[in-house]
Amino acid sequence: MNSGTQNAVAGFPALKEEGGLKAPGLGKPLIFVGSVLVVLVCLFPFWWMALSSIKTLRELYTIPPIWWPESPTLGNYYKVLFESNIPRYFLNSVVISVGSTGLALVLAIFASYGFARFDFKGKPLLQACVLIGQLLPTAAIIVPLFVTLRVLGLVNTYWGLILVYMIITLPLSVWMLTSYFKAIPVELEEAAIIDGASRLGVLFRVTLPLSIPGIVAVIVYAFVTTWNEFIFALCFATDSSVKTLPIGLAEFSTEFNTDWGAVMAASVIMTLPIALLFLSMQRLFVGGLTAGATKG
Repeated sequence: MNSGTQNAVAGFPALKEEGGLKAPGLGKPLIFVGSVLVVLVCLFPFWWMALSSIKTLRELYTIPPIWWPESPTLGNYYKVLFESNIPRYFLNSVVISVGSTGLALVLAIFASYGFARFDFKGKPLLQACVLIGQLLPTAAIIVPLFVTLRVLGLVNTYWGLILVYMIITLPLSVWMLTSYFKAIPVELEEAAIIDGASRLGVLFRVTLPLSIPGIVAVIVYAFVTTWNEFIFALCFATDSSVKTLPIGLAEFSTEFNTDWGAVMAASVIMTLPIALLFLSMQRLFVGGLTAGATKG
């Protein structure tokens, strides 16, 4: 610590501590208050959505807004679950999201392992090409994708949306897993090879078990992206047997009216799987996202 820093710290006794700096006395209360405010700001939209889903139509349009309904009702949920196609759209979203996430994960694992462990001619160019796939705007690829799906007969099919969603999630999935694989010591794989393991054996028995946080991060990213995607589903799934939940939400809005109670109830139903996914995997998810910055 130079003389200037020592003089600056000397003026604030509460900041002095052996080996470093200590937060001032008001630091913890301020941090606590700031954290509470951030949490409230982040949770308010979800709280308002859940609250609006049990309001009557009159209470939804009341100004100033009613912060708690006088007569909570489950009529909006009844309409969504039994008088609309939301259950079918929910099933479609599950099938398409799980299918595209699984396919993207399998391809990303092999591509990422190749980029992380092997040196070959044109490797930087190929990695750049993978990233370019993530940078292309939706408007630039939606027409070529539609033409391709129509030629293959995959419009209004599960496989059509699964392949499209795999295409839009695969580039970033490959980059995320490549960074994680590079953080795993090569010596562990070399020891397994000396013991007689093949490359595939090393991948499945050594690398993947150590890469669970990275794999979870890819799963969460790919699933959330496909679960919430709207534009491709709107263009490639015009039949109710294939439509997904985001399209179902839009169907509650007509030219002259919007059933906000039903929209909010359907939004709660749509949000629950994502919330459960994050709550069950949040520790591994955060670990997977930060591993590239803390290892290696």
